[in-house]
Amino acid sequence: MGLVRQRFQAWWQARLPLKDSTTLTQRNVYILPTRPGFMLGLTLLVLLVASINYQLNLGYLLTFMLTGAAIIGVHVCHGTLSGLTMHLIAPDAHFAGASVPLGIQLNNPSKRNRYGIGLAVLGSGHWSWTDVGPQGSAKVQISFPATGRGLQPVPALTAETRFPLGTFRVWTVWRPASKVLVYPAPELNPPPLPPGEPRSGGAQTAQRHTTGEFDGVRAYRRGDPLKLVVWKKAAKSDELVSRDAQQAQRLELWLDLGAVESQLRSRAAGAARELALSRLCAWVLQAETRGLRYGLRLGSHELAPDSGPAHQKNCLQALALA
Repeated sequence: MGLVRQRFQAWWQARLPLKDSTTLTQRNVYILPTRPGFMLGLTLLVLLVASINYQLNLGYLLTFMLTGAAIIGVHVCHGTLSGLTMHLIAPDAHFAGASVPLGIQLNNPSKRNRYGIGLAVLGSGHWSWTDVGPQGSAKVQISFPATGRGLQPVPALTAETRFPLGTFRVWTVWRPASKVLVYPAPELNPPPLPPGEPRSGGAQTAQRHTTGEFDGVRAYRRGDPLKLVVWKKAAKSDELVSRDAQQAQRLELWLDLGAVESQLRSRAAGAARELALSRLCAWVLQAETRGLRYGLRLGSHELAPDSGPAHQKNCLQALALA
């Protein structure tokens, strides 16, 4: 039974159009009684039968008053969602395994308040609730877990309300067209950065550090220009360090997917590529934090050595889509 239900839901969701803005109308808003609603209906039936049996005029009055209130509740409940416009705010890129926040803008064109509107990722059960004022708007934030890297579709979303009596549930399902870029999850404890490579056409006397790590920095010397001081590293270690201009002319830091993948293949043949991408992701973050210039090799695709937020973003995007 569960499998049949899942297949039906998948078939039904596939029929919904993909769009980042949707206006709720009678064509895409649904209504059904809740459990309290069914209990209210059963209670009204018992009251009606008892009133007929015992000819209770006050019983008729109570039954019809409660029935009228329930009918008005249906109209108000459906009108709470009907006419609203929902707009998805494009999500930013995130790392795999993290929670991706989604911003949703609700616009109310009518002159009445909309109360008790909840939004969630379909099937998650984690709701965010808000009210929308007359001819106003409200922003709601929900989230979903990013399970894998790459360009991932935003999952189907749902909005519902049970205002005012809780006897009816009005809901809609919405499939946004946007996608979110998910970077590989950075390795938690990556090894040191790889040694620098001699620049093409450079001197043959280029040497690697004894630590096996490409630093490109040295201890601060009196008289060093302030522009050579690596302030990010100094803030973390409380020690002034300067960029080694001579070494920077000799060596370049390259992060090579093929080299890392070949090292990891003996330990995890099936997952070597994903592990290598996670390690490169951690190295990109580490090199950027230390203010180093670094390049990225992904097979035939190369990103020339550089530094800065734009270069880091380009490298992470390349790793996500590799």
